[in-house]
Amino acid sequence: MADRIAEEKIDQIRQTVDIVEIISDYVQLKKQGRNYFGLCPFHGESTPSFSVSPDKQIFHCFGCGAGGNVFSFLMELEGISFQEAAIKLAAKGNIDLDINLAGARGERKIAKDLQAMLDAHELLTKFYHHLLVNTKEGQHALEYLLGRGFTRESIDKFQIGYSLNSWDFVTKFLSKRDFAPDWMERAGLIIKRERDGTYFDRFRDRIMFPIFDRNGNPIAFSGRSLGSDEPKYLNSPETAIFNKSKILYNYHQAKSSLKKMQQAVLFEGFADVIAADRSGVENGIATMGTSLTDDHIALLRQSVQSVTICYDSDKAGIEAAYRAGNHLNEAGFQIKVGMMSDGMDPDEYIKKFGPDKFQKEVIGASLTWMAFKFIYFRRGKNLQLEGDRLAYIEEIIKEISKLTKAVERDHYLRQLAAEFSLSLDALREQQKQIFFSEKRKSTGKNENISKTIVIKRPVEELKPAYYTAERRLIAHMLKDRDVAYKVQELLQGNTFNIDEHQAIITYLLGFYENHLEPDSSAFLTYIQDENLRRMVANIEMMSINDELSNQELTDYIKQVLNYQKLLKIKEKELELKEAERQSDFSRAAVIAIEINQLRKSL
Repeated sequence: MADRIAEEKIDQIRQTVDIVEIISDYVQLKKQGRNYFGLCPFHGESTPSFSVSPDKQIFHCFGCGAGGNVFSFLMELEGISFQEAAIKLAAKGNIDLDINLAGARGERKIAKDLQAMLDAHELLTKFYHHLLVNTKEGQHALEYLLGRGFTRESIDKFQIGYSLNSWDFVTKFLSKRDFAPDWMERAGLIIKRERDGTYFDRFRDRIMFPIFDRNGNPIAFSGRSLGSDEPKYLNSPETAIFNKSKILYNYHQAKSSLKKMQQAVLFEGFADVIAADRSGVENGIATMGTSLTDDHIALLRQSVQSVTICYDSDKAGIEAAYRAGNHLNEAGFQIKVGMMSDGMDPDEYIKKFGPDKFQKEVIGASLTWMAFKFIYFRRGKNLQLEGDRLAYIEEIIKEISKLTKAVERDHYLRQLAAEFSLSLDALREQQKQIFFSEKRKSTGKNENISKTIVIKRPVEELKPAYYTAERRLIAHMLKDRDVAYKVQELLQGNTFNIDEHQAIITYLLGFYENHLEPDSSAFLTYIQDENLRRMVANIEMMSINDELSNQELTDYIKQVLNYQKLLKIKEKELELKEAERQSDFSRAAVIAIEINQLRKSL
């Protein structure tokens, strides 16, 4: 059993590690007032609703309700245990936990079969790489790569390898090391024959490109044929450890460059990433044969504000770039697009023109998102024809109207007027009509995260007075130990009307038995229930008076107790009707007196 982390060590971590610094590794935060705001990593959004309080050392999302302290943030985001989160945070704060770390890490129960999948991929990555660079069997594959411009440095950096031209070498290789064949099939490494139930290797005589997760663990492969064999690229199927809609190729190696430069260069495939890396583009990442997904967007949000799309310059690549750009634009990223001539892809361009020209004339000279749209909407149109020309101008004016900055709108309208010898005033008039029409329907999707932040708070139904009173009482009790005990005294043995609110103050009073001072972050660790933690984080973010006056306190308590009396009155009114129905007038008179007394007490 893993060693338990001492309570004083937990407190030391909490006091040493800053939640803003930790969350900044995952979320782009901007300070506004006393708190920091950004796009929530737990759900997709385009307007910031995620708030971090450095004073209270807690976070809360007004959109999805996620909330907690630095421990629960890591636990929820990375899917790890409290102990694992504590170990990671202790390392950040240079705190010696005095425990058996190997045992502690073992507390996380990764399924044995899933761990076998990870271990098999790691073993084969090393083996394939060894075959490529150190053996006679891999010599022809190594020469092929070197002939295509790969360097030994790139081959080592990306752990490129070679799979033998054998039907069952890997099957036997893994079996001898006690990897169960049925799970290696589910891992996508071998294939089962239907006729006799035997297994054979998925990858044969191919250059092997390992695919890594965000933490640098190999989880899949893409094998490239050396000759005319089809398919040109053979990829691992999706498995329990590999989901291509969640993976960005090279993210694990590019992370530091992404954060440093605050920019990513997004490619369509790993070959382009590797070629660009040889050209000095170390912040390159790629989707794995799929369109950009919400999971990819969430991963990018953790590191960058700007993305340069560098897809193939053929028809399909430009369409894909347009789709990706729209997705990124809706998520609030600053976007540029790198374009190449003659329908080339980045790998081909670098081979033909060299790394310097790629850096300067593709990445360095990348287009703004609006400039790319000028090119995109021209495709398939003959601008010499009046109909095509007018259709194009109308499309571009609509796109210009989506721009949030007046200077940008003016710049592109002037460009359009100059190109087609049109009246600038006429273009402005048409653009304004579209702009104000769209503004009325706007949901704020084009707000950019670089602007002044507008916090997105969901519109909630109007709550009854007792509900608001209970939340405000809890907010003050969280700030002041004496207030907590005073509220308990004034309730006179009664409870809050909302069960969750009562559970919170029960936890809080228990917490104060061992803590002389309020501590929001420590209290969130003390609470066992995740829903209650979220509710406390939400209440902590409420705006309340610094001091709770006696009158305010009395009013809140009155609202809480009055609701219980109102419920009692309704109950008595039903009893009164029943007594009158049964002609029990003496009993009805007693009940009427009780009702009057309850009403007076309100």
